Formats: sequence, C-alpha cells, structure tokens
Amino acid sequence: MSGPLRLVQGEGDALPEPPRARVPRPRGEEAARTRPAWAEDPLDELAERLVEQVSSAVHPYEVAALLESDGLTGEQITARYGRPDLFTLAEDLHALVPRHYPEPPPPPDPWKADHVRCALRGLVFALPGLAYVVGAGLWQGRAALTGLVAAALFAWAWNQGLSHRAHVRLAAEGGAGAGRTLALGAPAGALAATAVATTLTGWGGGAAFAAGQSCYLAAASVLLVLGRERALLGTLLPLALGAAATLLGPLPTALAVALLLGTLALACGVAAHAVRRALSTGTVAGAVRPRLAGSVPYGLFGLAAGVLAATAGALSPRSVIVLTLSMGAAEWLLYRYRSLALRALRAATEPRRFTARAAGALACCLACYLALLAAGSLLAGTAPAPLLGLGALLWLALLLQAFSLAWLPAAVCLLTAAAVAAAPLAGMPPGPAQLLCWLAAAVLAGAACHLLGRPTAHR
Repeated sequence: MSGPLRLVQGEGDALPEPPRARVPRPRGEEAARTRPAWAEDPLDELAERLVEQVSSAVHPYEVAALLESDGLTGEQITARYGRPDLFTLAEDLHALVPRHYPEPPPPPDPWKADHVRCALRGLVFALPGLAYVVGAGLWQGRAALTGLVAAALFAWAWNQGLSHRAHVRLAAEGGAGAGRTLALGAPAGALAATAVATTLTGWGGGAAFAAGQSCYLAAASVLLVLGRERALLGTLLPLALGAAATLLGPLPTALAVALLLGTLALACGVAAHAVRRALSTGTVAGAVRPRLAGSVPYGLFGLAAGVLAATAGALSPRSVIVLTLSMGAAEWLLYRYRSLALRALRAATEPRRFTARAAGALACCLACYLALLAAGSLLAGTAPAPLLGLGALLWLALLLQAFSLAWLPAAVCLLTAAAVAAAPLAGMPPGPAQLLCWLAAAVLAGAACHLLGRPTAHR
C-alpha cells in the first residue's frame, strides 16, 4: 500500500480523530538521537559555530557566559532556539558538543644545550696542552716535572672550588658578586700554586713555567665562569700556531718564550677586562651571600679528577688528550639528560614510571659518552677500557654535582684517586687499579639512579 487507508463506517462518515497528547520536546543528547534527519534544529548551527569554546567548557555555566557575551538575547533564545531561557540553551549546547580539552603548548626547554658553546669549551679545555709542546725545552728534570704536576693539581682544585663559588654568587648577587669573588680568588690561587711549585723545584725554568701555567689556569677559570669562551679561544690562537710550527722543526727558545708569554698576557688581559665589566653590573638588592663551605666538595673533586687524569696520563698521554677533548660533549650530554628528565617529568603519571624514564635517560646519555670515548681512543691508538672507566666516573660525578649533590661524588672520587695513586707504590699492576674506576663508577651510577629517580630532584 502506497498511502494511508481511509476507514469509513458508512457513506462519507469518517471516524472521529482521537485527542492529541502533548509530547514534551526532548533535550540534549536525546534530542539529537530522536530528531528526524530532515528536522533542522538551529542549535546544531550554533554548536558548529562555537564548537571550540563549548568543547572545552567544564560546566554549562561557562557556556551560558559565552552565549551572553556573544550578544544572545532572551527573545532570540525563545523565538529561534525554542528554549525558555539562557541556562536551558546552555545546558542543551553543553550536552550536544563532546568534551575536548586541548593540551597546552609545551613550555620552552630551559636545559636546551648550546652546541657551539659546548664545542668551544671542549677546545679551550684541550688547546692549553699545546703549551707543553711549545715550551718543551724550557724545563728539564724530574723535579721540574714534579713541580708542574703539583702546581697543576693545586690549581685544578682551587679553581674548581672558585668557579663554583663564583657561579653561586652570580646567581644570587649578580655579576658584581661573581666579579668580586674572581678578582680576589683567581690571583690568590695563582700565587699559591706558584708557591707550591717553587717549594718543590726551587727557582728556575720549571718554577717559571709553573707560574705561567698557574696564571693561565686562573685567567681561563675567570673567562669560563663569565661565559667568555670565544675570547679565551682567541687568546690561544698564537699558541696553536706555534704548536703547528713545531711540526716543521723545534722552535727557537726566544720564539717559544714569546709565544707563551704572549698567550699568557692575552689571557690575563681579557680576564681582567671581563672582571671589570662584571663589577660594573651592580649587585642584586637584598641578596644573601652563599656559604663558603658549600664550594669545598667541588674543590676536592677537582683535586681527585686531577690525580686520576695525571695517573692515566702517566700510562697513556694520548688518552688524556681524548678525555680533555671530550669534555665539551660531556657537558652537552649533561644538559641533554636534564632535558630528557624534564620531558619524562611531564609525561609520567606516577613516580615509578618517572623513575624508569629517568634511569633510561641516564643510561642513554652515559652510553653516548662512552661510545664517544671509545671512538676517540681507537683513533688515538690507546686501549679504550681504562679511559672508559675514568670517563664514566667523571661524567657521573659531574652529573650529581649539577644537581648540587657534591659530597658523595667528591668522596668517591677522592677514595678512588688515592687508591689508584697508591697502587704503583704497592706493586699492583695497572689492570686491577683501573678496575677501581669501574667500581667507583658503578657506585655513582646506582646513587644517581636512586637520587635522580625522584621527581623532587628535578624541581
């Protein structure tokens, strides 16, 4: 049948129509479900126009405020949308549009590393070693060598503690606070290191070379703290040219002395200028000066790292060159770990997952650094195993220091350095002594996973 039948009782008499019941109009999702496809509801058009704002609303009152700010009047609500008031329309619109809360844009990464700066720091750590090539004929004898090593160890320890204190005062007091620390601490450290060398060697060429070495290390520490890596690299260019010239033959003594003194004068002059600029920046009002004792473990770590590097250099000088050149990459990986940990902190929903992610980031960064050291040792023709153990120990110690966890790595590195230095005196072969670095690195790795696996460590 193609149409409705007309039922009749008799000729032309139709049945009376039943009374129509008043059906309430469905609202919200029920209206969208029961309304025929051909029945247009102006609410759909309104929902399509305001879908972004309505989808992020957590309560119909937010939708009501939106509609009111949109200029919708009561007459329009009643005549066009068939709702008795604004709040009814807001409830229907809130029920019609699915909820969608967009994620906020990710904030900028505060630990994004500067690739150029890290590469420059690797160069300025390694290039000063060319001074020993240029000035090889200016000092001779075991006593002179002992004085040079002793002065270098003292300078490394002093400048490591000085750099930490200057960084802390720079953050707390501004450039002037860091400038005062460096203006007093750098010359004092250079004089003390020179005195150490002179006590061991007496006056002579070795003591003079140690004095220049101590003054340069003090100036370099000043420039590195104040972020003047490019200026420091510029002061090393004459020394690099002189070292390149030694490939053609030994340099005349006068030329070697001129190159060394010229490099030293440039470094000290640039450092003095940088300190003057820092002092002119002013001090933060109301800043609290940090405690001096907080920098002690950083100085002790510098002493331990110097002893470990000197011991490794006595067995294989080229391994120390590889280790020094890798310091720029090591610093970049420290920044990378902090960036990955921050990303894990934002992504993890419970502490256990964050701990696992932080441990994975630590393993990844450490593995990258060790792979770099292994490649460098193969290129230099040295055994990779001793260098990898030392590199892992130093990188993990630097990582913990970056989180202000200084006493543990300082103590572990000091004990390891004392054991490694005493091993030859006890007749221990190099192999078991080098194993101590791996054991110490394992201790620091476990400590890092435990201490840095807590979300509160990355605040």
